[in-house]
Amino acid sequence: MNPAVVISAAAILLTSIFLLPLLNPNNTKDSLNSGDSVGGFVADLLVTNGVIYTVDPEMPFADSMAIRNGRVLRIGSYSSLDELEGNAKERLDLEGKIVLPGFIDSHLHLIYGGLQMAQVELRDVSMKEEFISKVKLAAEGKEQGSWILGGGWNNDLWGGDLPLASWVDDITPNNPVWLSRMDGHMGLANSLALKVAGITRDTEDPVGGTIVKDDDGEPTGLLIDSARKLLLPMIPEASVNERREALVRASNYALSKGVTTVVDLGRYFPGASSQLSWDDLTDVYLWEDASWNMKIRSCLFFPMETWSRLAELILTKGHMLSEWIYLGGVKAFIDGSLGSNSALFYQSYTDDAENYGLQVTDLDSMFNMTSMSDKSELQVAIHAIGDKANDLILDLYKSVAASNGARDRRFRIEHAQHLAPGSPALFGEQRIIASVQPEHLLYDADSAIKKLGEERAQKGSYLFHSLLANNAELAFGSDWPVADIDPLCSIRTAVKRIPLSWQSPWIPSEGIAVEDAIAAHTISAARSCFLDHELGSLSPGKLADFVVLSTDSWEDFLKEVSATIVATYVGGRQAYPPLTTAA
Repeated sequence: MNPAVVISAAAILLTSIFLLPLLNPNNTKDSLNSGDSVGGFVADLLVTNGVIYTVDPEMPFADSMAIRNGRVLRIGSYSSLDELEGNAKERLDLEGKIVLPGFIDSHLHLIYGGLQMAQVELRDVSMKEEFISKVKLAAEGKEQGSWILGGGWNNDLWGGDLPLASWVDDITPNNPVWLSRMDGHMGLANSLALKVAGITRDTEDPVGGTIVKDDDGEPTGLLIDSARKLLLPMIPEASVNERREALVRASNYALSKGVTTVVDLGRYFPGASSQLSWDDLTDVYLWEDASWNMKIRSCLFFPMETWSRLAELILTKGHMLSEWIYLGGVKAFIDGSLGSNSALFYQSYTDDAENYGLQVTDLDSMFNMTSMSDKSELQVAIHAIGDKANDLILDLYKSVAASNGARDRRFRIEHAQHLAPGSPALFGEQRIIASVQPEHLLYDADSAIKKLGEERAQKGSYLFHSLLANNAELAFGSDWPVADIDPLCSIRTAVKRIPLSWQSPWIPSEGIAVEDAIAAHTISAARSCFLDHELGSLSPGKLADFVVLSTDSWEDFLKEVSATIVATYVGGRQAYPPLTTAA
């Protein structure tokens, strides 16, 4: 990247940090009574006539809210704010509709998802023929030698058979192909891509990965977890402009779903380069911020192996680079995924009796990196899906905390999908954040029963209620593009737990209350990334990020958990639908 651009961006960022509007909640009333105003107006926006669920226990409900300088100035009944009528620059009549704090997606891959939106989309493909047809369409007119990329496929939707290179070889003879499974832990390469990567029958499995081979020892085209590193470096990196466009595309999509803040775990997966997240920070996030193009707030996590680099950056710049970009912490992986049969379990897979899953990172190495990250006061998030994987990380976190001493560290386990008996209690005892994705439940129920057996799956899968009952903190996310960005669907799924094509709930005892599910996408999500002083509830002094729902009945919403996003506001400004200016 041009050094001059970096220097210019840094200068703009530093200026913007010092100019950030700050509002002390304790002085809200005094400043209002003193007549302090901007442009003759006390408030920029007066929101009235709604059902505002604040997620603030001091005042759970309000009908009106005043906003100034992007933050909540006052909130309460209209009678307590009526003095602002005529003293607000703009007015929003909610017409009785429900308002919630802007949703926080606690786990996604924003730029990666934005890139995938422009590639072969295989999400919800339910037949082999449809899979082949979509790849064939992408290959038409494709320049010889250029890569065909895509993802989102889920073999469980067409009966469970894994795709093979032979499915697409005949229609892509001149183009290497790489198609990621929905979970990001497995992908399909065609034979030309395998050739480009030098993968043959003689290629050995790397540590923490598997090259799937047929009975004759020939690669089928499937690469699992760290085996992907044999191929991924062969794929040309997306250009800077493509990644910037991906961020804008993804941000607009998130806003349409009511998401105003994301925790972006980056483009880092087992087998991927740890440099990608840093390139995206410099080339995309900082550039977009310096250009005043950021649309949603982003808390960024980086590969744990680069912990010292992040610690140095935070020491120099602090966590908050601007009102849009927050440096969160570091992430690592201990296992793979259920769908790829690489999540790590105590017992073997029912459909693969010799397979217990994969431990993708050496435990000693993981302990050392976690300990050094924690000593540097970095927040740590570790991916763990299988029951054994979760227990390994719970034990590791306990050891690190005991070694490094007490502090507010907010360790996170990403996914916490399948837990052994007693593990939910350990989450609560150790105050571990369970960063979970309810929408995975929609797709995983049938798969979990098939791969684990009904009894194991029933006892240990998606234990949201058990985690809350044991005083663990739940933070909801989507893992997009693995699952869709859709907090309202996520909330409904956590409450009702009805998988796709099912008529009844799966493990109904693990359903949670609507209010708890909303909290997991708002205030608990904010606490999970140390942003609860700024976000997560509609409280005086906090950033005025909120969503307007289509329904006007709180009782109906609690019962059906059914609504759509009418509008999304970020910092008190309408961000979705996008405002259009008159010609």
